[in-house]
Amino acid sequence: MLFFLAGALALVGIAGQGGSPARLLLVAALDCALGLAGFLLPWERVRPESPALLGLAGFAVLGLSTWSFGGVAAGTGPFLVLLYTWAALHFPRWILLAYAVPAGVAYLLPLIVTHRPPEVLSSALVLLPVAVAIALLVEAQARHLREDRERLARIETWQSAMMSTLAHDVRSPLATLQIVLEELGENASPADAGMIGAGLRQATRIRRLADGLLDVQRIDSSGHLRLDRELTPAGPLVREAVSYTSGKDVTVRIDDGLEIYVDPQRFEQIVVNLVGNALRYGRPPVIVTLTRDGGTDRLEVRDHGAGIPEALRPRLFGRFAVGGPDGIGLGLWIVRSLTEAHDGRVVAEAREPGVAMVVTFPAPGAPVQA
Repeated sequence: MLFFLAGALALVGIAGQGGSPARLLLVAALDCALGLAGFLLPWERVRPESPALLGLAGFAVLGLSTWSFGGVAAGTGPFLVLLYTWAALHFPRWILLAYAVPAGVAYLLPLIVTHRPPEVLSSALVLLPVAVAIALLVEAQARHLREDRERLARIETWQSAMMSTLAHDVRSPLATLQIVLEELGENASPADAGMIGAGLRQATRIRRLADGLLDVQRIDSSGHLRLDRELTPAGPLVREAVSYTSGKDVTVRIDDGLEIYVDPQRFEQIVVNLVGNALRYGRPPVIVTLTRDGGTDRLEVRDHGAGIPEALRPRLFGRFAVGGPDGIGLGLWIVRSLTEAHDGRVVAEAREPGVAMVVTFPAPGAPVQA
């Protein structure tokens, strides 16, 4: 795009009669050719530094442009700095230093050929060091950003591998546990059968959570979790999810007949994580409400504890944001990810006392993202 812009300005120079029309037409053609080369050549098949050849050709065209304007570098000097800046974003510093000689020649030679006075020639003593200094600063910042991005990518890969391994390793012993509990339940007394039934429900719940951690296979090409949404009665879904927690000191307030358009299994994960978080880090009573306001459904899980520590607020919904010694910091990150998959958002709202985790998402019939 930089070369295309330079070519367009060369054509403007022809219209303004600011230089030799034939030379400026050649400059415009060369700039456009370099722009097309940047777009069309298969640079990914060659060495990463190969596109730097475009910069060398660009310096030559800038020299031709300065000569075409009769040795006036007011328009070409800034493009020299821009070429250096472009190179700094993509290439190592040794290329920037190697550019100094061709850039100096491209700037000075047209001035010498057109017999510009010494004070004009001396401008190179200012422009070239400034261009190199700016490029080195940009290169250093770009390098730091690339290193940070690579480091974050390694961390993400490690975290994903850890969660996938955890989920995979949990399922095998869990299946054995379920079989044992089912056999014990066949001949258990009524009192024991209740406890065994509760254990089976929790084992089933853990297995489903383990399956949820393996959702890498369900990620589509756009990077969003694919959901199996359906119109679902809100009350029974939320109450069943609450039953997977201790259930004590939790009050559910949902109007009968309210239906929500969600993936039931994923929405259950949202409720279980929010209620479990409120019971673990807050204080009872925990109140769960689900209401509708126009085209938006609003799930609120409120506790009456001390609220969220200030140090935790900026990373509350991030991975491994641990709020206590018993947590691993994935619950609220899972809530955020599943909420966003439902085209919604989750926020923490301060209450007096306590805090309310509020999830909003489209109501049935409201438009959702494809």
